[in-house]
Amino acid sequence: MQLTRFTDLGLRVLMYLSGSPQGEVTTIGEIAERFDVAHNHLTKVVQFMGQQGWLVNLRGKGGGIRLARPAEAYRLGDVVRTLERTDELINCGEPPCVLRGQCELKGLLGGATEAFYADLNRHTLAAAVRGTTGEAIVRLHRPPIPASLSPLPAETPVRRR
Repeated sequence: MQLTRFTDLGLRVLMYLSGSPQGEVTTIGEIAERFDVAHNHLTKVVQFMGQQGWLVNLRGKGGGIRLARPAEAYRLGDVVRTLERTDELINCGEPPCVLRGQCELKGLLGGATEAFYADLNRHTLAAAVRGTTGEAIVRLHRPPIPASLSPLPAETPVRRR
């Protein structure tokens, strides 16, 4: 099973926002820059997640987005199922399959999909951002250090003869 890009970005947004201090907002532009993704595509993902009640979207000066609930409240299976926006791995009707009505595959795949979501629901967003993942997210929140202020010396160009 491969998750859609929409789901991938949605999970990244939730993970990134989980590293923000409670109540602090983050802009879509900041997230787009940190993950090197298109601002417009990310906007669609964020709007959808706001409609689900997962994010608080604040407009205007000083606006941005933040998690609507603590990270422990987001069950990963429910999040992925909603972001994927489909429960079927295969569509027997388009194009019409000659085995339709006589095939067990769709039921088997449906059972496997349900097991996948159930297993993911054993975990929360908080669990997904523990340990090294959480540390990496904290680093992503830090603004980049300008080269002029970096404690490391600039590399000396190599001369070729």
